Amino acid sequence: MSGLEMAAAGFAAMLVMIAVRIPIAAAMAITGFVGVWILRGTSAPMLGMLKSVTWDAFASYSLSIVPLFLLMGQFASKSGMSERLFRAAADWLGHRRGGIAIAAVGACAGFGAVSGSSLATASTMGQVALPQMKRYGYSDALATGVLAAGGTLGILIPPSIILVIYAILTEQNIEKMFAAAILPGLLAAAGYVIVVLLYVTLKPGSAQRMPRKPWAQRMGSLLQVWPVVMIFALVIGGIAADWDWGKTGRQALFTPIEGAAVGAVLTGLYGLLSGGLNRRSFTDCVLQTAQATAMIYFILFGAQLFNTFLAFTQTPQALAEWVVASRFSPMAVLLLMLLTYLIFGCVMDSLSMILLTIPIFFPIIQGLEFGMTPDETAIWFGILVLIVVEVGLITPPVGMNLFIINDIAKGVPMGRTYAGVMPFVASDLIRVAILVSTPWLSLALVRAM
Repeated sequence: MSGLEMAAAGFAAMLVMIAVRIPIAAAMAITGFVGVWILRGTSAPMLGMLKSVTWDAFASYSLSIVPLFLLMGQFASKSGMSERLFRAAADWLGHRRGGIAIAAVGACAGFGAVSGSSLATASTMGQVALPQMKRYGYSDALATGVLAAGGTLGILIPPSIILVIYAILTEQNIEKMFAAAILPGLLAAAGYVIVVLLYVTLKPGSAQRMPRKPWAQRMGSLLQVWPVVMIFALVIGGIAADWDWGKTGRQALFTPIEGAAVGAVLTGLYGLLSGGLNRRSFTDCVLQTAQATAMIYFILFGAQLFNTFLAFTQTPQALAEWVVASRFSPMAVLLLMLLTYLIFGCVMDSLSMILLTIPIFFPIIQGLEFGMTPDETAIWFGILVLIVVEVGLITPPVGMNLFIINDIAKGVPMGRTYAGVMPFVASDLIRVAILVSTPWLSLALVRAM
């Protein structure tokens, strides 16, 4: 059996384990361990490597950004930021046709800017916005569809845990990855707003309007969300902006890890001062952060073992050489990879997809010519991967955001949620096409840095 055949067999075995509900981290770890055992005829090489593999997976200083951003998101969820964001957006837009749904998209974007998590954004905003949509006669399909799609902004608007993991895996600059995601994130929000407007125009009975709020109430609700804007501006601006410090030269105000720590502290202080955080909720935030961090680290560990197996088979190098020798156009190879992500998104979560595929796909992409520097190609590819992974969160039948929103929307058949989200999936696919054809949209802010 050749190395490539062994890798294919191992990949198939891992998918079977996932299908029978073995946790994906365990499936990757088992496949990697058994694969190396078969290749070497003994478990000694893998047992000897477990120490170094574990160290490589967990001891990276850059990974300390993950629990900090997770804690920041937990504080944001418990501090009432989501309610204030949605209330402000609804006060300004609710009197327009589809205004509450548009307000939900805006609030999801704002909350995603301080949570960094799609699932947290979908869950939190679903609990806040869904009752208001039901109150004003929004159809089940539109209400659940827009909230499931809006939740995906949590991993696209910086800071994003998925972007951090991608940057670490590919040894890219986290600040540049965050900067590259800003314009595509705004484009995503704009696309969802357009979908809502088209939906309520074609189906006028799918949404009612809120009464117009007085200007005093609008301004008051707007003032309540300034902490969110300030925290986002300070964290992302401090990480990505190039500040002139005189004698010490130009550099960022924070490293990404320092920015994550500052964001977590400021969000926690806001929660304490606003009354949203107390001793019990603070403890819950810490425990949930620890649980989420442990889950991510376990998946990272499994991915390290699986990637060690792939390295023994020399599959990434063989595939890269085969693609170059086959003379496929770079764009055809890229589109095939993006299609693979869309298919995987129907059955896998976003982090697992990234960890499973990047070690194979990234060397291939780096060997192709797209008219950019290698670093720019890596950043552009990362944004494209982030977007198609995001689409997987709302793609039937196993989109995680769909299940979260449907669980909150008691009594709404899953079929209606599927129907409601499909126009937003179409918007995402159009956005992918735009970003594939115009790489400068992802690279404009990076080049400005």
